[in-house]
Amino acid sequence: MPRAAALALILCAALACVAAGCGSSSTSAEEEPAPGSLEALWRAPGEDVAYVPGTADFGPGRVRVSFLVVDGKGRVVTSPTARVWVARALEARPFAETVARAEPIGVDGDHDADAGEIFVAHLELEEPGKYWVLAEPVGADRRIQAIGNVVVEEKPQAPAVGDRAVPSDTPTLRSANGDLARLTTAKPPDRELLQSSIREALDAGAPFVVTFATPLYCQTRTCGPVVDVVDAVRKRHEGSGIRFIHVEIHEGLDPAKGVNRWVKEWNLPSEPFTFVVGADGLIKERFEGTFSVRELDAAVREHLQ
Repeated sequence: MPRAAALALILCAALACVAAGCGSSSTSAEEEPAPGSLEALWRAPGEDVAYVPGTADFGPGRVRVSFLVVDGKGRVVTSPTARVWVARALEARPFAETVARAEPIGVDGDHDADAGEIFVAHLELEEPGKYWVLAEPVGADRRIQAIGNVVVEEKPQAPAVGDRAVPSDTPTLRSANGDLARLTTAKPPDRELLQSSIREALDAGAPFVVTFATPLYCQTRTCGPVVDVVDAVRKRHEGSGIRFIHVEIHEGLDPAKGVNRWVKEWNLPSEPFTFVVGADGLIKERFEGTFSVRELDAAVREHLQ
């Protein structure tokens, strides 16, 4: 995504926050919030800013939630960690508190994202419904709080951990007769990620990582250079027998033509999506949106080696 477009989305998020009444949480209200409630934490002295989600497709259980904290001037607030509280309603007491970790976007800082990091938290949300999340970066130059929602459905749209991978006949260098222009928008082309199809990996009983992403036409504020990250992890596992696969999003690599059949087969509600699949063909981990080299490498080491 071009920097100007990304910045515009940040500003829209910040303006939406202002329109919703965000401002100083020390401002008095008609009614005092219930002591110990999430709203009471939110109204503590400090600046209330925008919560920009990087993930949205959730089912019950352990979920990975990523987000940015953006102030009223459209600036991303960064810190190594953020405290996170979770409640079923603003007026309810938080039932969970955890720490979100700032994960780098891209490979060794070499990326074209306005935000260098994104916060990632892992939450146990066992029941469908709407949850409220309050995030407070730790160690920022001023106290800042961002509030948002996590909506858990009965079942996520995209395949979940434990589901069987869809045996898609995704394109490869062989099936395209070596025509890279038909396979990838990555520059330079990601040849090593175009050697195997998903079906070939499943038929061979090979563990694999597959990313559905469009490097040139990344559409979300928090998508990041996911293909670069996948390729960086691939290099760490050369010779292991683990396959790494990149699948583009759009029909004919053209956004005007809509998503291609492989995205439809996997029922992906957005992009990018990345899946870690075991030799048994079952999904062991999945990443919606951007993620760090550390996160993907840890998942590969835990589930595929």
